[in-house]
Amino acid sequence: MIASWWAELSPVMKILWSVTLTASLIFLIQSILTFIGADADSAADFDLDVDASMDGSDLSNIDGGSNLYTFRNFVNFILGFGWSAILLQESVPSVALRITLSVLVGIGLVVAVMYMFKWLAGMQQSGNINLQRSAAGCEGKVYLTIPAARSGSGKVQITISGAVREYDAVTENEAPLKTGTSIRVVDALDANTLLVEESNSYTV
Repeated sequence: MIASWWAELSPVMKILWSVTLTASLIFLIQSILTFIGADADSAADFDLDVDASMDGSDLSNIDGGSNLYTFRNFVNFILGFGWSAILLQESVPSVALRITLSVLVGIGLVVAVMYMFKWLAGMQQSGNINLQRSAAGCEGKVYLTIPAARSGSGKVQITISGAVREYDAVTENEAPLKTGTSIRVVDALDANTLLVEESNSYTV
């Protein structure tokens, strides 16, 4: 059945179907890779502006909609254009009008996806925690034992911005802080490491 349907297609429609299905598959793969944290574009981004590729592993690196000439946007355009041309074949007899409408749909899809990623980037950035500003004074408990005198790191769970979060931690205490010990954050050493001290005031 599929073979006979394919044989009845004109050469132009065969090309259109092939390109559209290929774009659909690439779009699906890119979407999956992006949302599972892989870099969907780093291996195949024919960006005319080399500094503006989309990194799916970190939505905060997405170009916020200003960079048009990317492989991702090319795929999105072909996706919108191809499916529109196919679906409008019967209802819009005029080839010129069909092509015009398909181009507009393709451009619209590109713009929509770019703004979607811009929105996602904004959501991720708004959810980020600045430890230097927010962590000092927060209290919690040791999750993995912290060696004494900054001789190594362990892990702590603290309540910050109303949520329980886990970070690497070191201490200047002369004795190690064992799992379950109540702690207070003294300072944030970097984006994921805290300097903590034992605290007897913390209660669950």
